[in-house]
Amino acid sequence: MESWFKIFLVCVLAFCVLMGAFCIIWPLTHQGEISTGIPDDPVIAQPPDSQTPEPEPEPEPDPEPEPEPADVPAYQPVQPTELTAEERRAQAMLRTMELEEKVYQLFIVTPEALTGVDAATIAGEATQEALEEKPVGGLVYFARNLLNRDQAQAMLETTQSYSKKPLLLAVDEEGGVVSRVGSNPDMGATSFSNMADYGDRGDTQAVREMGETIGQELLELGFNLDFAPVADVLTNSDNTAIGRRAFSSDPKVAADMVRAMVEGMEAAGCPSTLKHFPGHGGTDGDTHDGPAATSRSLDDMRACEFLPFQAGIAAGAPLVMVGNFSAPLLTGNDEPVCFSRVVTTDLLRGELGFQGVIVTDALEMRSVSGSNYDSAEAAIKALEAGVDLLLMPEDLDQAVAGVLAAIEDGTLSEARIDESVGRVLALKYKYKMNQ
Repeated sequence: MESWFKIFLVCVLAFCVLMGAFCIIWPLTHQGEISTGIPDDPVIAQPPDSQTPEPEPEPEPDPEPEPEPADVPAYQPVQPTELTAEERRAQAMLRTMELEEKVYQLFIVTPEALTGVDAATIAGEATQEALEEKPVGGLVYFARNLLNRDQAQAMLETTQSYSKKPLLLAVDEEGGVVSRVGSNPDMGATSFSNMADYGDRGDTQAVREMGETIGQELLELGFNLDFAPVADVLTNSDNTAIGRRAFSSDPKVAADMVRAMVEGMEAAGCPSTLKHFPGHGGTDGDTHDGPAATSRSLDDMRACEFLPFQAGIAAGAPLVMVGNFSAPLLTGNDEPVCFSRVVTTDLLRGELGFQGVIVTDALEMRSVSGSNYDSAEAAIKALEAGVDLLLMPEDLDQAVAGVLAAIEDGTLSEARIDESVGRVLALKYKYKMNQ
């Protein structure tokens, strides 16, 4: 019994020795493999004084380059060696006018904007008082104002009699889809089809006769200015703002038609207006609803869009309407082209040689009024660019006050105002609007 006990003790002792040796040797041969009970994580396994490097940020994409304005020589006005009879009369009239009266001459508004009525169909005491207080340069009428021939004649004649200075009494009578007069059978005027129909036939004689007929009929009613013809070339077939109002997508055909239309209107003695410079036919939207732009370059326009305007100017068109769309490859920005001196002065007056009256498209359109331009800013920017007539500002009072303030602080000069008013008065005298 005693011997077995001794054997047992020896075995226990040997086992303890072996286990002690195992506990000493095993960790030395398995360093780094001791489990901590925490799932492996590369961050925890790193030395305590090291940090995981932040990932390199992805490089920002290069911004789209801003368009550069077209390289157009600055317009250098040429002083005429001798003034025309109309220009001499205009200069004489200017010398008798107060500054505020001159500023009002730069505006064409609707009779509703002038008087505050909902729909003007007569000219009464409200019209007379409004013209005495706000002697605007002209009024523009729409279908809502024209009920029948006798009513329109009486309204226009009476309105003209209330003004101390001859009024421009304007209407959009293009023929076709835009026809304030011819579309109403009670006006007793001729109705014409869309201009594209004439362009498709290539019939310049028919267009010349149409221009003369429209001019004569407008003058008989009492109008003295037509905001027509459309001189745009339809370079974008999806452009519904112009569409079949344009004579053609072929610039040479459009030029021939525009020339014929202006010749016909000149034969009638009715001033025409080429629109919408530098070319609305390639735009991607409708300026009535919001901003619209053309991606056409200056070289594109010189070869295409400018041709009908050049033809109309050569035929004697006395007014050109500058559009409210943007042309970034011409101006270098997204502002409406009527605010661009490059377009309005350097190109239209300088390159195309136009010396007549430049008018904006309606400034109440959403492309202007809905694009963070208030009426004062829009009027000032257009005058700075070289425009002469400001059509339908959203707020006439604000626009006039803004122009007067700009003259007061030196943003605009009175000489700049005189330049435009002189052109407007000379136009009125040339077409005998004072008679």
